Amino acid sequence: MADIILGIESSCDDTSAAVIKDGWLLSNVIASQDVHKAYGGVVPELASRAHELNIVPVVSEALSQAGVQAQDLTAIAFTRGPGLLGSLLVGTSFAKAMGLALDIPIVMVNHLQGHLLADFIRRPGEEVREPSFPYLCLLVSGGNSQIVRVDGPLDYTILGQTIDDAVGEAFDKCSKMMGLGYPGGPIIDRLAKQGNPLRFKFAKPHIPGLDYSFSGIKTSLLYFVRDEMAKDPGFMENNKEDICASFQKTLIDILMDKLIKAAKQTGIKDITIGGGVSANSGLRQRLVAEGARRGWRTFLPPFKFTTDNAAMIAIAGWFHYRAGERTPLDVAPVSRMSDF
Repeated sequence: MADIILGIESSCDDTSAAVIKDGWLLSNVIASQDVHKAYGGVVPELASRAHELNIVPVVSEALSQAGVQAQDLTAIAFTRGPGLLGSLLVGTSFAKAMGLALDIPIVMVNHLQGHLLADFIRRPGEEVREPSFPYLCLLVSGGNSQIVRVDGPLDYTILGQTIDDAVGEAFDKCSKMMGLGYPGGPIIDRLAKQGNPLRFKFAKPHIPGLDYSFSGIKTSLLYFVRDEMAKDPGFMENNKEDICASFQKTLIDILMDKLIKAAKQTGIKDITIGGGVSANSGLRQRLVAEGARRGWRTFLPPFKFTTDNAAMIAIAGWFHYRAGERTPLDVAPVSRMSDF
């Protein structure tokens, strides 16, 4: 009998529901919240209220697109954390209520684990191409920057991670610093395509091992812009494309230097990326280029699976369900999770 998993994702400002049948994606519905753009970042209280409004129609649409009834579901997978507590509470509570009403199990999923397993989402009509275990994943987002060794669907080891800010946070804060808008990553990526990445130099951290640090480059950019603006008030506006291109190149250099080091140390040749920053065109191009140079098999998630989405929660939940894992109804969401 087929396993049909409903996935629910509500960790931040996107309400998403997806249906997966034995690893094959039947639907993936996402409702985004544009209200946060006016504030230059996600407002937790507004996010949780929007989730309350969106979750019923989003789940209903996901079931409809999948062509299944609620009674057909085998289990419900949901994001327990990490994320915004109020937002997570909406998804967790809905999953509990629906599971109880249907008398089917619920399965909690670590949001980051979903990003790690996004390459295993099978899509009808598309080529099945999956990394082999073990593989390395460069997990990069607004809240995380990690190099993770994946030895199995539920077997992970963090080899390196940021000791301060995440790379996505660096993109967003520097975009705000330059008055470019929110979210900063896509804006900087767009402007960088029009600029010269070699024109300006920014400080790179010297962190031992495989850990990252991105606080220093933010300070470097701040002082650079401040000093240049003191000499020419129009400097930033007249050079924003080159600034963005140089800044983005520096961030990508930092990410790739440690990933290359991790690949050499482990001897692993299958390399993936995941998380919101994995949508960055410069990072994707650099990964492919390095892979061709170093004999890696590289895997780039489709853009729709780089941002927060329920398809990745459903596939992770499917692996947990097949492993016999079930989650009790007294589970509570958590804003931070120390492991996968």
